[in-house]
Amino acid sequence: MVSEGRIEGDGRIERVDAIDPEELPDGLVVADADGRVVCFNAAAARISGIPAAEALGRPLAEALPLQDLEGRRWWPLTDPYGGLAIRTRQPERNLLLPGGREVLVSARYLRADGRTGPVRRVVVALRGTEARRRTERGHAELIATVAHELRSPLTSVKGFTATLLQKWERFTDDQRKLMLETVDADANRVTRLIAELLDISRIDAGRLEVRRQQVDLPGALRRHVDGKIAAGVAPERFVIVVDDPLPPLWADADKVDQVLGNLLENAVRHGEGTVTIEVRPDTACLDDGRLREGTAVTVSDQGPGIPEDSIPRVFTRFWRGSKRGGTGLGLYIVKGIVEAHGGSIAVDHAPGGGARFRFILPASIPDFMS
Repeated sequence: MVSEGRIEGDGRIERVDAIDPEELPDGLVVADADGRVVCFNAAAARISGIPAAEALGRPLAEALPLQDLEGRRWWPLTDPYGGLAIRTRQPERNLLLPGGREVLVSARYLRADGRTGPVRRVVVALRGTEARRRTERGHAELIATVAHELRSPLTSVKGFTATLLQKWERFTDDQRKLMLETVDADANRVTRLIAELLDISRIDAGRLEVRRQQVDLPGALRRHVDGKIAAGVAPERFVIVVDDPLPPLWADADKVDQVLGNLLENAVRHGEGTVTIEVRPDTACLDDGRLREGTAVTVSDQGPGIPEDSIPRVFTRFWRGSKRGGTGLGLYIVKGIVEAHGGSIAVDHAPGGGARFRFILPASIPDFMS
């Protein structure tokens, strides 16, 4: 058993509870003062591919034959029992098991007097590399996506500005205005992409700030619809249904605008037919039995909808509902914003056959009013 404790005022550690090594998510290997394995949990067996029965009782170097990436045997290299007397740990590093299996390994040396005495235990932690590789692939895909999305507008900006600088007098005022408007639109596109990247970094780090104020959600929704109509979308494509009275909504107005804008853009660009937006009060029962009021917003269209096998991936990075452009980051950001407000979002099939997105924001009251 692995003891868990708390530090008392006089520096002693009082035992509070014990953890079964089999319940740990990471691999745990423990060798005694003689260097023989006395603990080899299930996670260690899964990660290393070595059955626990084969490892227990054997010398550590034989039970867990690790090599560094240059092919050197790791245990003779680090020599936990006979090496530097003041060493108490080995930082995590990539090592290899027989057959080329890569694992992340760290170690702690428990000494008799805590610092320089003989080693009583060597505690080894093992982690698989799959999660890290997924993260690395995600970063690589993000970089590739950003590079691709930046290339087109920056090429346009560079081309038009170079042309205007070199041949300004050859163009009419209308031609110059058209080129400058194109440069302005492409610059806005780059700005939006940078804002998306900043949002993603804050969402991933759990640092997305929410500056709450009272938000007129139906009013914000109508502004977005009016903007779409002004941009040339037919007014009859939109139906807005608001069930009054709605509870007061305290939220970040800019981020709510971001959510509404993204969902409406998706419905107009990727959907077909009528886009229906419903705003209704919502009441949820919390675990402690209290009721929490909120506002539910549903955006649905009559397009082809989302394939059943794609629904679980809709809010992941780089998911695209079609090949009609976009970074595939918008819905990932929308989910992060909604959850930062303490809300939830889901997607399913609309009655008309299209996609239906529904998010709920709790009617949070700021601290100064509670």
